[in-house]
Amino acid sequence: MKDTMNKEKFTIEYDFKKVSPSLLWGFISTAPGLEEWFADKVESHDKKFTFYWNKTPQVARLIGSRMGVFVRFHWEEDDEEKSCFEMRITTSELTGATMMAVTDYAESGELDDQRELWDNEIERLQRRLGVL
Repeated sequence: MKDTMNKEKFTIEYDFKKVSPSLLWGFISTAPGLEEWFADKVESHDKKFTFYWNKTPQVARLIGSRMGVFVRFHWEEDDEEKSCFEMRITTSELTGATMMAVTDYAESGELDDQRELWDNEIERLQRRLGVL
C-alpha cells in the first residue's frame, strides 16, 4: 500500500458553457456516461464501480452523491481517506455557465501529472458534449 500521508488535495474548475447540468450529471454519475470519456469500460453494481483502462480494472466505491450536484468515489485498493475524488456541478453566478469542479489528491511530486491527466479526461468530455 502506498504512503498517502504526503498527498495534497487539489481542485480544478472546468467550464462547460451552456451544457445542461442534468446532461452533464449523466456523464459523471452513471457507468455508461463515465464510459464515454473517463475509462475504456465501466461496470457498476450498487455503489461499486469497476473502471477499466487497457483491460486493467480499478475498483471504486461511490461514497457520496447528491442528484445533479456531486459524486464522490473512493478507490477500494487504498484505505486512506486521501484516495478519493469528487466531481461537482455548479452554475457560475457571473456568466450562467455550467461548471464542473474536480477535487482529487496527488503525491506532491505528481501534482502536475495528475492535473494534466484530469485536463485530458475533461477535454474528452467537453469534446463529447460539443463544448470544444
